[in-house]
Amino acid sequence: MRVAVPASAPQTAAAPADALLDPALEDFLTHLRVERRLAERTLAMYREALRRLQTAAAASAVPLPQAQVHHLRSWVAQLRVRGLAARSIAIHLAAWRGLFRWWGRQGVVQLNPVEGLRPPKAPRPLPKALAVEQAVALAEHQTENTPPALAARDHAITELLYGCGLRVAEVLGLDVQAGPETAAESRGWLDLADASAHVLGKGGKRRSLPIGSAALAALQAWLPWRTTLAAAGEKALFVSRLGTRLTPNQLRNRLQLQAAQAGLPTGVHPHMLRHSYASHLLQSSGDLRAVQELLGHASISTTQVYTKLDFQHLARAYDAAHPRAKKKS
Repeated sequence: MRVAVPASAPQTAAAPADALLDPALEDFLTHLRVERRLAERTLAMYREALRRLQTAAAASAVPLPQAQVHHLRSWVAQLRVRGLAARSIAIHLAAWRGLFRWWGRQGVVQLNPVEGLRPPKAPRPLPKALAVEQAVALAEHQTENTPPALAARDHAITELLYGCGLRVAEVLGLDVQAGPETAAESRGWLDLADASAHVLGKGGKRRSLPIGSAALAALQAWLPWRTTLAAAGEKALFVSRLGTRLTPNQLRNRLQLQAAQAGLPTGVHPHMLRHSYASHLLQSSGDLRAVQELLGHASISTTQVYTKLDFQHLARAYDAAHPRAKKKS
Protein backbone atom coordinates (compact mmCIF):
# COMPACT_ATOMS: atom_id res chain seq x y z
CA MET A 1 0.00 0.00 0.00
CA ARG A 2 1.41 3.36 -1.01
CA VAL A 3 1.26 6.32 1.35
CA ALA A 4 2.44 9.90 0.96
CA VAL A 5 5.90 10.76 2.19
CA PRO A 6 7.33 14.19 3.05
CA ALA A 7 9.70 15.96 0.72
CA SER A 8 13.38 15.67 1.53
CA ALA A 9 13.50 19.34 2.51
CA PRO A 10 10.87 21.88 3.54
CA GLN A 11 9.51 24.06 0.75
CA THR A 12 8.34 27.60 1.27
CA ALA A 13 7.29 28.45 -2.26
CA ALA A 14 4.20 27.14 -3.97
CA ALA A 15 4.69 24.04 -6.09
CA PRO A 16 4.89 24.60 -9.83
CA ALA A 17 1.67 24.06 -11.73
CA ASP A 18 3.06 20.88 -13.31
CA ALA A 19 4.53 19.45 -10.06
CA LEU A 20 4.07 15.72 -9.79
CA LEU A 21 1.77 14.36 -7.13
CA ASP A 22 2.87 11.69 -4.70
CA PRO A 23 1.81 8.22 -6.00
CA ALA A 24 -0.56 7.82 -3.05
CA LEU A 25 -2.40 10.98 -4.09
CA GLU A 26 -2.50 9.79 -7.69
CA ASP A 27 -4.05 6.54 -6.42
CA PHE A 28 -6.78 8.56 -4.73
CA LEU A 29 -7.51 10.49 -7.94
CA THR A 30 -7.68 7.21 -9.86
CA HIS A 31 -10.21 5.97 -7.29
CA LEU A 32 -12.30 9.12 -7.83
CA ARG A 33 -12.14 8.81 -11.62
CA VAL A 34 -12.76 5.05 -11.93
CA GLU A 35 -14.95 4.17 -8.95
CA ARG A 36 -16.64 7.47 -8.11
CA ARG A 37 -16.74 8.59 -11.76
CA LEU A 38 -16.23 12.25 -10.97
CA ALA A 39 -16.34 14.71 -13.84
CA GLU A 40 -13.05 15.77 -15.44
CA ARG A 41 -13.49 19.36 -14.27
CA THR A 42 -14.01 18.19 -10.68
CA LEU A 43 -10.97 15.94 -10.91
CA ALA A 44 -8.88 18.87 -12.15
CA MET A 45 -9.95 21.00 -9.16
CA TYR A 46 -9.25 18.12 -6.76
CA ARG A 47 -5.81 17.63 -8.31
CA GLU A 48 -4.96 21.27 -7.68
CA ALA A 49 -6.25 20.98 -4.10
CA LEU A 50 -4.12 17.88 -3.46
CA ARG A 51 -1.09 19.59 -4.99
CA ARG A 52 -1.49 22.45 -2.51
CA LEU A 53 -1.91 19.96 0.34
CA GLN A 54 1.27 18.16 -0.68
CA THR A 55 3.17 21.46 -0.88
CA ALA A 56 1.93 22.60 2.55
CA ALA A 57 2.89 19.28 4.14
CA ALA A 58 6.35 19.42 2.56
CA ALA A 59 6.85 23.00 3.78
CA SER A 60 5.91 21.90 7.31
CA ALA A 61 8.02 18.71 7.06
CA VAL A 62 4.94 16.68 8.06
CA PRO A 63 4.19 13.30 6.46
CA LEU A 64 0.61 13.62 5.26
CA PRO A 65 -0.71 10.47 7.01
CA GLN A 66 0.62 11.95 10.29
CA ALA A 67 -1.01 15.38 9.83
CA GLN A 68 -3.10 16.56 12.77
CA VAL A 69 -6.01 18.98 13.06
CA HIS A 70 -3.76 21.91 13.93
CA HIS A 71 -1.73 21.29 10.78
CA LEU A 72 -4.84 21.34 8.61
CA ARG A 73 -6.15 24.49 10.31
CA SER A 74 -2.85 26.20 9.56
CA TRP A 75 -2.93 25.10 5.93
CA VAL A 76 -6.50 26.33 5.49
CA ALA A 77 -5.44 29.67 6.99
CA GLN A 78 -2.69 29.85 4.37
CA LEU A 79 -5.31 29.45 1.65
CA ARG A 80 -7.24 32.40 3.06
CA VAL A 81 -4.08 34.51 3.24
CA ARG A 82 -3.44 33.77 -0.43
CA GLY A 83 -6.84 35.20 -1.23
CA LEU A 84 -8.72 32.04 -2.21
CA ALA A 85 -12.49 32.50 -2.25
CA ALA A 86 -14.71 30.64 0.19
CA ARG A 87 -16.00 28.35 -2.55
CA SER A 88 -12.47 27.46 -3.62
CA ILE A 89 -11.50 26.69 -0.03
CA ALA A 90 -14.59 24.50 0.28
CA ILE A 91 -13.46 22.50 -2.77
CA HIS A 92 -9.99 22.12 -1.24
CA LEU A 93 -11.46 20.85 2.03
CA ALA A 94 -13.71 18.42 0.18
CA ALA A 95 -10.71 16.96 -1.64
CA TRP A 96 -8.61 16.76 1.53
CA ARG A 97 -11.46 15.28 3.56
CA GLY A 98 -12.07 12.66 0.89
CA LEU A 99 -8.40 11.71 0.83
CA PHE A 100 -8.22 11.08 4.58
CA ARG A 101 -11.53 9.19 4.55
CA TRP A 102 -10.15 6.96 1.81
CA TRP A 103 -6.98 6.41 3.81
CA GLY A 104 -9.10 5.63 6.86
CA ARG A 105 -10.90 2.83 5.01
CA GLN A 106 -7.50 1.45 4.02
CA GLY A 107 -6.17 1.62 7.57
CA VAL A 108 -3.52 4.22 6.73
CA VAL A 109 -4.88 6.73 9.28
CA GLN A 110 -6.99 6.33 12.39
CA LEU A 111 -8.66 9.75 12.44
CA ASN A 112 -9.61 12.24 9.76
CA PRO A 113 -8.05 15.62 10.70
CA VAL A 114 -10.22 17.42 8.15
CA GLU A 115 -13.54 16.08 9.41
CA GLY A 116 -14.39 18.99 11.70
CA LEU A 117 -13.04 21.79 9.51
CA ARG A 118 -15.52 24.02 7.72
CA PRO A 119 -14.86 26.59 4.99
CA PRO A 120 -15.66 30.27 5.57
CA LYS A 121 -19.23 31.17 4.72
CA ALA A 122 -19.84 33.07 1.54
CA PRO A 123 -22.98 34.49 0.02
CA ARG A 124 -24.39 32.08 -2.51
CA PRO A 125 -24.90 33.92 -5.80
CA LEU A 126 -28.18 33.31 -7.53
CA PRO A 127 -27.95 31.54 -10.88
CA LYS A 128 -28.29 33.86 -13.87
CA ALA A 129 -31.32 33.11 -15.99
CA LEU A 130 -32.72 34.72 -19.11
CA ALA A 131 -36.16 36.26 -19.21
CA VAL A 132 -38.76 34.07 -20.89
CA GLU A 133 -38.88 36.21 -24.04
CA GLN A 134 -35.06 36.24 -24.26
CA ALA A 135 -34.81 32.46 -23.91
CA VAL A 136 -37.49 31.90 -26.54
CA ALA A 137 -35.84 34.38 -28.92
CA LEU A 138 -32.51 32.60 -28.53
CA ALA A 139 -34.01 29.13 -28.98
CA GLU A 140 -35.87 30.19 -32.12
CA HIS A 141 -33.01 32.15 -33.67
CA GLN A 142 -31.24 30.53 -36.62
CA THR A 143 -27.57 31.49 -36.88
CA GLU A 144 -26.99 33.77 -39.85
CA ASN A 145 -24.26 33.53 -42.51
CA THR A 146 -23.78 29.89 -41.51
CA PRO A 147 -23.94 26.71 -43.61
CA PRO A 148 -27.42 25.20 -43.24
CA ALA A 149 -26.06 22.02 -41.64
CA LEU A 150 -24.36 23.97 -38.83
CA ALA A 151 -27.39 26.25 -38.41
CA ALA A 152 -29.64 23.20 -38.00
CA ARG A 153 -27.21 21.69 -35.48
CA ASP A 154 -26.95 24.89 -33.44
CA HIS A 155 -30.73 25.23 -33.37
CA ALA A 156 -31.20 21.64 -32.16
CA ILE A 157 -28.60 22.09 -29.42
CA THR A 158 -30.16 25.31 -28.16
CA GLU A 159 -33.62 23.75 -28.11
CA LEU A 160 -32.28 20.83 -26.05
CA LEU A 161 -30.43 23.10 -23.62
CA TYR A 162 -33.48 25.25 -22.97
CA GLY A 163 -36.23 22.72 -23.67
CA CYS A 164 -34.76 19.90 -21.57
CA GLY A 165 -32.45 21.71 -19.13
CA LEU A 166 -29.49 19.54 -20.07
CA ARG A 167 -25.93 20.18 -19.00
CA VAL A 168 -23.28 20.71 -21.68
CA ALA A 169 -21.73 17.30 -21.01
CA GLU A 170 -25.14 15.65 -21.23
CA VAL A 171 -25.93 17.25 -24.59
CA LEU A 172 -22.54 16.44 -26.07
CA GLY A 173 -22.63 12.92 -24.66
CA LEU A 174 -25.70 11.99 -26.70
CA ASP A 175 -25.20 9.33 -29.36
CA VAL A 176 -27.25 9.10 -32.51
CA GLN A 177 -27.70 5.33 -32.48
CA ALA A 178 -28.07 3.96 -28.99
CA GLY A 179 -30.74 2.60 -26.73
CA PRO A 180 -31.37 0.65 -23.55
CA GLU A 181 -29.57 -2.39 -24.93
CA THR A 182 -26.33 -0.39 -25.26
CA ALA A 183 -26.84 1.88 -22.26
CA ALA A 184 -23.71 0.65 -20.53
CA GLU A 185 -21.62 1.78 -23.51
CA SER A 186 -23.38 5.08 -24.19
CA ARG A 187 -23.46 8.34 -22.27
CA GLY A 188 -26.90 9.12 -23.63
CA TRP A 189 -29.37 8.66 -26.43
CA LEU A 190 -32.70 9.96 -27.74
CA ASP A 191 -35.93 8.09 -28.30
CA LEU A 192 -37.64 10.31 -30.86
CA ALA A 193 -40.61 7.96 -31.15
CA ASP A 194 -41.21 8.34 -27.42
CA ALA A 195 -40.07 12.02 -27.38
CA SER A 196 -37.64 11.35 -24.54
CA ALA A 197 -33.96 11.89 -23.78
CA HIS A 198 -31.87 9.50 -21.69
CA VAL A 199 -28.70 11.06 -20.32
CA LEU A 200 -25.82 10.27 -17.98
CA GLY A 201 -25.63 13.04 -15.38
CA LYS A 202 -23.33 13.86 -12.50
CA GLY A 203 -22.14 10.98 -10.39
CA GLY A 204 -22.87 8.53 -13.18
CA LYS A 205 -26.62 8.77 -12.54
CA ARG A 206 -28.92 8.22 -15.50
CA ARG A 207 -32.22 9.99 -15.92
CA SER A 208 -34.92 10.24 -18.55
CA LEU A 209 -36.85 13.38 -19.41
CA PRO A 210 -39.38 14.49 -22.01
CA ILE A 211 -38.46 16.35 -25.19
CA GLY A 212 -40.78 19.22 -26.11
CA SER A 213 -42.30 19.58 -29.54
CA ALA A 214 -39.98 22.46 -30.54
CA ALA A 215 -36.84 20.50 -29.60
CA LEU A 216 -38.21 17.39 -31.31
CA ALA A 217 -38.81 19.30 -34.55
CA ALA A 218 -35.31 20.83 -34.39
CA LEU A 219 -33.74 17.39 -33.88
CA GLN A 220 -35.65 15.90 -36.80
CA ALA A 221 -34.46 18.78 -38.97
CA TRP A 222 -30.83 18.24 -37.88
CA LEU A 223 -30.55 14.47 -38.35
CA PRO A 224 -30.54 14.50 -42.19
CA TRP A 225 -27.81 17.17 -42.13
CA ARG A 226 -25.78 15.16 -39.62
CA THR A 227 -25.23 12.41 -42.16
CA THR A 228 -23.49 14.91 -44.43
CA LEU A 229 -21.01 15.92 -41.72
CA ALA A 230 -20.35 12.92 -39.46
CA ALA A 231 -17.18 10.91 -40.01
CA ALA A 232 -17.49 7.19 -40.69
CA GLY A 233 -18.19 5.32 -37.46
CA GLU A 234 -18.82 8.49 -35.42
CA LYS A 235 -21.56 7.84 -32.84
CA ALA A 236 -22.01 11.42 -31.58
CA LEU A 237 -25.34 13.08 -32.22
CA PHE A 238 -23.73 16.51 -32.51
CA VAL A 239 -20.60 16.75 -34.61
CA SER A 240 -18.32 19.54 -35.78
CA ARG A 241 -17.63 20.47 -39.38
CA LEU A 242 -14.73 17.97 -39.17
CA GLY A 243 -17.19 15.15 -38.46
CA THR A 244 -16.11 14.42 -34.87
CA ARG A 245 -17.96 14.91 -31.58
CA LEU A 246 -18.50 18.58 -30.81
CA THR A 247 -16.40 19.92 -27.92
CA PRO A 248 -17.66 22.10 -25.02
CA ASN A 249 -15.65 25.10 -26.23
CA GLN A 250 -17.08 24.80 -29.73
CA LEU A 251 -20.60 24.66 -28.29
CA ARG A 252 -20.01 27.72 -26.09
CA ASN A 253 -18.59 29.73 -28.97
CA ARG A 254 -21.51 28.86 -31.25
CA LEU A 255 -24.05 29.77 -28.55
CA GLN A 256 -22.37 33.12 -27.92
CA LEU A 257 -22.53 33.87 -31.66
CA GLN A 258 -26.20 32.88 -31.73
CA ALA A 259 -26.97 35.05 -28.69
CA ALA A 260 -25.18 38.06 -30.18
CA GLN A 261 -27.12 37.70 -33.43
CA ALA A 262 -30.38 37.38 -31.49
CA GLY A 263 -29.64 40.69 -29.73
CA LEU A 264 -29.23 39.20 -26.26
CA PRO A 265 -26.93 40.65 -23.57
CA THR A 266 -23.33 39.53 -23.55
CA GLY A 267 -22.27 36.70 -21.27
CA VAL A 268 -24.82 34.12 -22.37
CA HIS A 269 -23.45 30.62 -21.71
CA PRO A 270 -24.97 27.12 -22.02
CA HIS A 271 -25.62 26.64 -18.30
CA MET A 272 -27.66 29.85 -18.31
CA LEU A 273 -30.20 28.04 -20.48
CA ARG A 274 -30.39 25.24 -17.90
CA HIS A 275 -31.04 27.88 -15.21
CA SER A 276 -33.67 29.46 -17.44
CA TYR A 277 -35.34 26.09 -18.01
CA ALA A 278 -35.56 25.45 -14.25
CA SER A 279 -36.68 28.96 -13.34
CA HIS A 280 -39.38 29.19 -16.03
CA LEU A 281 -40.63 25.68 -15.29
CA LEU A 282 -40.91 26.48 -11.60
CA GLN A 283 -42.69 29.76 -12.31
CA SER A 284 -45.28 27.92 -14.38
CA SER A 285 -45.77 24.76 -12.32
CA GLY A 286 -44.65 25.55 -8.77
CA ASP A 287 -43.67 21.88 -8.47
CA LEU A 288 -40.22 21.94 -6.86
CA ARG A 289 -39.92 18.15 -6.64
CA ALA A 290 -40.65 17.70 -10.33
CA VAL A 291 -38.05 20.32 -11.25
CA GLN A 292 -35.52 18.56 -9.00
CA GLU A 293 -36.12 15.26 -10.77
CA LEU A 294 -35.93 16.80 -14.23
CA LEU A 295 -32.65 18.56 -13.40
CA GLY A 296 -31.17 15.45 -11.80
CA HIS A 297 -30.32 17.18 -8.52
CA ALA A 298 -29.44 14.79 -5.71
CA SER A 299 -30.65 17.25 -3.05
CA ILE A 300 -33.77 19.39 -3.01
CA SER A 301 -31.71 22.21 -1.46
CA THR A 302 -29.85 22.58 -4.76
CA THR A 303 -33.14 23.10 -6.58
CA GLN A 304 -34.53 25.49 -3.98
CA VAL A 305 -32.27 28.28 -5.22
CA TYR A 306 -34.69 28.67 -8.14
CA THR A 307 -37.48 29.60 -5.73
CA LYS A 308 -35.49 32.78 -5.01
CA LEU A 309 -35.37 33.55 -8.72
CA ASP A 310 -39.11 32.93 -8.85
CA PHE A 311 -39.63 35.35 -5.94
CA GLN A 312 -37.53 38.00 -7.70
CA HIS A 313 -39.74 37.59 -10.77
CA LEU A 314 -42.89 38.06 -8.67
CA ALA A 315 -41.38 41.03 -6.84
CA ARG A 316 -40.58 42.80 -10.12
CA ALA A 317 -44.10 42.15 -11.36
CA TYR A 318 -45.50 43.60 -8.14
CA ASP A 319 -43.26 46.67 -8.27
CA ALA A 320 -44.23 47.33 -11.89
CA ALA A 321 -47.98 46.78 -11.61
CA HIS A 322 -49.36 47.23 -8.10
CA PRO A 323 -50.45 50.79 -7.19
CA ARG A 324 -49.33 50.35 -3.57
CA ALA A 325 -45.82 49.42 -4.69
CA LYS A 326 -45.16 52.81 -6.23
CA LYS A 327 -43.40 55.34 -4.02
CA LYS A 328 -45.06 58.67 -3.44
CA SER A 329 -43.24 61.59 -5.02
